[in-house]
Amino acid sequence: MPREFRLNAFTMNTVGHLAPGLWTHPRDRSRDYRRLRHWADLARTLEGGLFDAIFIADVMGVYDVLNASRDASLRNAIQLPINDPLQVIPAMALVTDHLGFGVTGSVSYEHPYPFARRFSTLDHLTEGRAAWNVVTSYLDSGARAIGQPGLAAHDERYDYAEDYLDVCYKLWEGSWDDDAVVADVVAGVFTDPARVHAIHHRGPHFTVDGIHLSEPSPQRTPVIFQAGASSRGRRFAGRHAEAVFVSAPTEAIVKGYVDSIRAGAVEAGRRPDDVQIYSMHTVVLGESDVEAARKYADYRRHVREDGALALLAGWTGLDLSRYAPDEPLRHVKTNAGQSAVEAFSSSDPARLWTIRELAEWTSIGARGPVSVGSPATVADALEQWAEATGVDGFNLGAVVIPETFEDAAALLVPELQRRGRFKTRYRDGTLREKLFGRGARLPVSHPGTAAGASVKPIGAAAAG
Repeated sequence: MPREFRLNAFTMNTVGHLAPGLWTHPRDRSRDYRRLRHWADLARTLEGGLFDAIFIADVMGVYDVLNASRDASLRNAIQLPINDPLQVIPAMALVTDHLGFGVTGSVSYEHPYPFARRFSTLDHLTEGRAAWNVVTSYLDSGARAIGQPGLAAHDERYDYAEDYLDVCYKLWEGSWDDDAVVADVVAGVFTDPARVHAIHHRGPHFTVDGIHLSEPSPQRTPVIFQAGASSRGRRFAGRHAEAVFVSAPTEAIVKGYVDSIRAGAVEAGRRPDDVQIYSMHTVVLGESDVEAARKYADYRRHVREDGALALLAGWTGLDLSRYAPDEPLRHVKTNAGQSAVEAFSSSDPARLWTIRELAEWTSIGARGPVSVGSPATVADALEQWAEATGVDGFNLGAVVIPETFEDAAALLVPELQRRGRFKTRYRDGTLREKLFGRGARLPVSHPGTAAGASVKPIGAAAAG
């Protein structure tokens, strides 16, 4: 029996996410990102298509690496202006019952104590449908904007993230007992003080003394996503991630990521299937291959390749204006997204990319592949990609919003269902239960459960 795919819609609370210039297309509605109705309508579309989740990216800082200027990003709306992704989720949760919500949140610019409360709040308001995409950030401009001298070294950012997650796990998993809220109207006691415990964290980066401010949410810890594909990022994912988002232009590179992440999970004492892996993919659909090709050609008339280079320069930390258009991208170790440099320079020796080719490739689809065709053609492509790489599903990027997602829900999903590749109904329960078919809480093999168990009762901590 064929394995069912997972599908997320990949988007951002901005105008120009991953298709520079497509905001000018007459059918694009991405400029409505400031309106709750836009997000509510999108959520209804995705739930109608039985998507597992909407995965909302985020970035702190601006893409100012190309020509050492932010001008290309401002002209082309390259993830700028951008709004807070968390604030649109309640509107989507209100009009849906099953759709999950993956939200990107950086560990680099906010203390974990207030951050943990915000995600508990989100998990409460969505009734257990929240996921956190843990990132360490890659734009030097973001670090400078909040008063730091610059972005910390790449691997140091992951060391920082380890300490950050330890704090969050202790707050989410260990501060409040399951039965701490008694709501005893007769006795006039809402919370039993003996069942609430302070955490006393002393880590390399954070010191935290206090109780979590939120009562336990349905999942306690949100589903943990991670999207770093560097060597250090894959080790981090092997230990912490329940779902990993990878993005690369060839099957060979993605397969290498998948094998490494699953091996890392085993090394961390987890099972390979404790981690679901999603690959970035963009689909352009039509009733026929001819119609889809015509649609794709129409889209390409709106692309802005200088905007694509601004994106890629930000991801890699390389000012691509210093290269000649037909010069191959060389592997240079930078402090930005190392996997982005590797994906287009050294990870697949069979493919050398010139700057001109990179601009064309990333203008639609970003770092992942684009499949164009009828539902059958695109489904064939997804099956081939999954077979060759071992991924569990796909984060589907958008070209024109909401058209790309409407087409996927109306055309692609029925074809995948016909092949036994996609569910025909949602499973009940929280997002973790829907994705893994097990309990709402973290599994015992996850390090977050051990961190929660390490929290001492208030009296015990004082006693030493």
